[in-house]
Amino acid sequence: MAAARPGDHPFQEEQPFLDGQFDIFDWYPYFQSCVRYFVEHAQYNGPVQALAAFINIQLPFQRAQSSESLRSPGPGLPPGGGGGGGGGAAAAAGVGAAPNNPPSSPPYGGGGGGHHTSLQPYIRRLVATGFDMPAVLHGFFGDDWELGLRPLHEQERRNYLFAAKSSSWLEVKRAYDMGVDETVPFLKPLRNAAEGEIVNAEAGWSDWLAMQDWMLGPRSVEVRGGSSSGRPGGGGVRIKREQD
Repeated sequence: MAAARPGDHPFQEEQPFLDGQFDIFDWYPYFQSCVRYFVEHAQYNGPVQALAAFINIQLPFQRAQSSESLRSPGPGLPPGGGGGGGGGAAAAAGVGAAPNNPPSSPPYGGGGGGHHTSLQPYIRRLVATGFDMPAVLHGFFGDDWELGLRPLHEQERRNYLFAAKSSSWLEVKRAYDMGVDETVPFLKPLRNAAEGEIVNAEAGWSDWLAMQDWMLGPRSVEVRGGSSSGRPGGGGVRIKREQD
């Protein structure tokens, strides 16, 4: 790929997964702020730990503690063992570091080792369980969550709508499970869905049905619309509706 010229930002274009104009370079610092807040502060707060335990998802420091307990047993202990009651199990149950008392390992990597912490699993779990309300998102991701996470949050809500439309409840639950230890305990219908959100999702779903029919590029509705006037009802090319 050729290097971009100074001031030339090829990513600063309208993004198909968002409504309106979206600038990745403006967004990214706010997203980084959300990651830092979650990794360095929120995951050690009692309310965040309680909610994470309720919706059955481990926080980054708990994942690190679980991995460390499996990798490094104490002297004289078998692999996976722990002195005085199983630190790995406690971490998985949400009983790790006390609130406001982070472990000594570097926090930004989720426990050291240069590991990257993705926020996507947490957004997905909050959406699927109906806990993606503004107060919770602020508690998890800090003051910059609206600028840093709202685009990802909106897209995850749309993905959840698409999943419900395309699959059975059991298949949707399986898609939102995260392994045997972090299965989603329950699914809730999308919280506080607005009319505009549903309209945008319908448009996105129509685009996906067009993709299934290979109605892309020169075959797209926009290109062929003018050549379909002879069809019953005038108008453009009709996209099939989902069967069953």
